[in-house]
Amino acid sequence: MEYVLVKYLHLLGVFVLFSTLVIEHVLVKPEMSNADLKKILAIDLIYGLSVLVVLAAGLSLWFLVGKPSEFYSSNPVFHIKVGLFLLIGLLSIYPTAFFLKNRKSSASFIAVPKAVLMFIRVELLFLVLIPLLAVLMAQGYGLS
Repeated sequence: MEYVLVKYLHLLGVFVLFSTLVIEHVLVKPEMSNADLKKILAIDLIYGLSVLVVLAAGLSLWFLVGKPSEFYSSNPVFHIKVGLFLLIGLLSIYPTAFFLKNRKSSASFIAVPKAVLMFIRVELLFLVLIPLLAVLMAQGYGLS
């Protein structure tokens, strides 16, 4: 039962992570008010918490419950999946840093660089690939 609960928590975390990233994508505009930035920061906080849930549950699945860690550790598809997850985390730094830097701006509207939206879009693209890699792993791809 522990395995089922951790796997379920992992999946819920992924849903929240994806949902908050889509919400950020929808809310980011070329010019944003301080109120808009505060909304984005609240969503970004939930995004960050969901990343921690996915990471904690994923590490638990890898090392503590379920299949032996060698199942994951020896699979190159798993390494690509983890690499994409880490890359998404790195890409998320730029938009978050921009929102944090501008949250107390005295300007009525803040111009948002196009790169912020592009980083979010690339994160979404990579995030869509992760479940495909999970399915491939579950089907035995990458195993010797």
